[in-house]
Amino acid sequence: MNTLFISIIVFGIIVFVHEFGHYIVAKATGIRVEEFALGMGPKFLSKKWGETVYSLRVLPLGGFCKMSGETGDAEYEKNNFPDPRRFDQKPLWARISVVVAGPIMNFLLAVILFTLIFTVIGIPDEISNEIGTVVAGTPAESAGLLPGDKITSIGDITVNDWSSIVMVIHNNPGKSLDMTIERGNKHFEVSVVPELDSNNQVGLIGISATEPTWKKKGLVDSIVMGYQRTIEITKLTAVGLVQLFTGKVSADGIAGPVGIIKLIEESASYGVIYVVNLTALISINLGLLNLLPIPALDGSRILFLLFEGIRRRPVDPSKENFIHLIGFMLLMLLMVFITYRDIVKLFG
Repeated sequence: MNTLFISIIVFGIIVFVHEFGHYIVAKATGIRVEEFALGMGPKFLSKKWGETVYSLRVLPLGGFCKMSGETGDAEYEKNNFPDPRRFDQKPLWARISVVVAGPIMNFLLAVILFTLIFTVIGIPDEISNEIGTVVAGTPAESAGLLPGDKITSIGDITVNDWSSIVMVIHNNPGKSLDMTIERGNKHFEVSVVPELDSNNQVGLIGISATEPTWKKKGLVDSIVMGYQRTIEITKLTAVGLVQLFTGKVSADGIAGPVGIIKLIEESASYGVIYVVNLTALISINLGLLNLLPIPALDGSRILFLLFEGIRRRPVDPSKENFIHLIGFMLLMLLMVFITYRDIVKLFG
C-alpha cells in the first residue's frame, strides 16, 4: 500500500504539472477552460469555481484540461457568432503556446526537482583513493588488499582520487600493475593483474570505492546545475528514442505503469531523495514523449497547427479528430501490451 500511495503521488505530481501548463497558458490567452481533471474515469470529487470544473477521477492515472472548441466542433453562441473564447478561435501562436506548455512544464519540474536535490543533498565530492570493498575471488583479494587500504600510486603514476585509479585499471587488462598501498602507518607494494571484463572491454580487479561525501550547493548554482542536468538527460533520452526507433537498441528496457511502480518501490527503499530523482527522470521522459509527432500526443497537435500556419487554413476538424482517435486507440493497445510484459517480468 505504501508503494501504491507513493506511486499515486509521483504520477499525480507529474500529470498535474503537465496539465497545469496547458491550463495556465489557456487562461492567460483568454481560452475558456471547462474542466481541469486529475485521473480518468468517473468523477470522484468535483467543484466548480467560476467557469471551470475542478475534479478528481476514480482512476489515479492521467488527467486532462478540457477547453472550449479544442476539438474544433462547430459550436456557436445563441446569436450565431463564433465564441471568441474558444480554442479554435484563437490566433495560431496562442494555440501552439497552449499545447507546448504541457511538455515545457514537465521539463521545468525536472529542473526544480534537481535544484532541490543539489540544494538539500548536494553533489558527491571527489571520491578518495580508499578502498571500500574487496570482492571475494578476485585479483584484489588474491593480492591481499583489504577495505580501508589506500592506493597511493600505480607504477609511476601517483593517484589521489578514485577516478584516476579506475582509469589506470580499466586501461590495463591482463597487465601486471605494481600498486603502492597505505595501510595505517605502513606502506608496501603489491602486484595485481586486472581481469578483462568481456562485456565492457576493460580491466577489473574487484574493488569498489568508499561512500562519497556530499557537498550542498547554493541556490543559484543548484538552479544552473538543475537546468544543465535536465538538458543532459533530455539529450540522452532523445538519443535513446532514436536508437529505439531505428532498431539499434532493444525495446526490453521500456516500462509501463507496472514497471514504473516497481522502479518507484526500489527507489523508495533507498530514500526519499531517490524517489525525487526518479520523478524528475519520469517527468523528462513524459515531456519528451509528448513532443513526438504521434497522433493523440501534444507533438501531433503542434504538427497540425504548424501545417495550418503553412497552408493558411485549418485541417478539417473531423479528419484531425479521427486521426487522434486512431492514435489514442493504438497507444492504449501499446500500453496494454507493455503492462502485460511488465507483469510477466514482475512474476518471473
